[in-house]
Amino acid sequence: MSDDLQREAASAIPVTILTGFLGSGKTTLLNRLLARQEMAETAVLINEFGEVGLDHLLVEHVSEDIVLLNSGCLCCTVRSDLVTAMRDLFLKRVRGLIPEFRRVLIETTGLADPAPILHTMMTDPLIGARYRLDGVITTVDAVNGSRQLDCHPESVKQAAVADRLVLTKADIADPVAVEVLRARLQELNPGAPVIVAANGEVDPSVILDAGLFNARSKIPDVERWLNEEAYRDRHDHHHDHHHKHGDGHAHGHHHHDVNRHDERISAFVVTRDEPVSWQKLVSALELLIATRGENLLRIKGIVHAQESEKPLVVHGVQHVFHPPVPLPAWPSEDHRTRLVFITRDLPRQVVDALLTAVLGETA
Repeated sequence: MSDDLQREAASAIPVTILTGFLGSGKTTLLNRLLARQEMAETAVLINEFGEVGLDHLLVEHVSEDIVLLNSGCLCCTVRSDLVTAMRDLFLKRVRGLIPEFRRVLIETTGLADPAPILHTMMTDPLIGARYRLDGVITTVDAVNGSRQLDCHPESVKQAAVADRLVLTKADIADPVAVEVLRARLQELNPGAPVIVAANGEVDPSVILDAGLFNARSKIPDVERWLNEEAYRDRHDHHHDHHHKHGDGHAHGHHHHDVNRHDERISAFVVTRDEPVSWQKLVSALELLIATRGENLLRIKGIVHAQESEKPLVVHGVQHVFHPPVPLPAWPSEDHRTRLVFITRDLPRQVVDALLTAVLGETA
């Protein structure tokens, strides 16, 4: 396996996606982040600029599509296709038409499904050559978050695919409700840490550099989102609270919440102790994507392939499977293949059975 992909990933510009439901504090968090010195030389792409209330005191208009923030960061509005916006952004940087930037942050609209942006990041050749997905940050309103999760499937999906969950407005929310919401988020997405924003403030180092390569250490943040114990705990908790009593009546801990969309979401880790055939694994994932792609909210993992001396990191979103990126070394002593699946209406047993069949393993 060539080291070219590894070098490209390390040198590409990291892109962070900031999402979250309507009113969850995305723009407040964005403005606070951009005021930090650590966020200098950051370009920001914003969906539907007219609907995003960026404080006019913070921006100085340069052109119709570009505004320059007081912090020295660049902000482009995404009026057309994301691919075009990101291509133009890079070309203007190369030509010296805009200041240098070392990071891109994309803010989505409150009702946005983050999957199309993830698709774009993974499939467009020019974007893939210049940028790399660093991670997904999802803001959750501590006051209204539980109700939004109950009533809006978009908010559940935004939380489920996150690498970092940022709890906002916790200072004005009921402390008991905050803890209930925190527990619910950890159950929904056990691989993502829940970070409380104090009056909208979050240390950038806590929520950024969530991807394969860190500018300081080049060490992947895989151990956090491959924490198998967290996913096992979620599975056991889910099982314990959804069972039948002796009277034969099934019940769930949240049976009274008829709109709880996150009951359809599963998060689990599939492991293989022995090195696997890369070609067979690709065939298995391609078959899974072809038949159940709509149910695959996100796949990410580390693979011990028979054909590679180095561990391979993979990403997938619904119908898209990103080329593997070889890491310089294993991030820990655990050299097993571990694949995180975040699914909707797709149980672990189905995924595991398909992998077992295609990999030629004994069930």
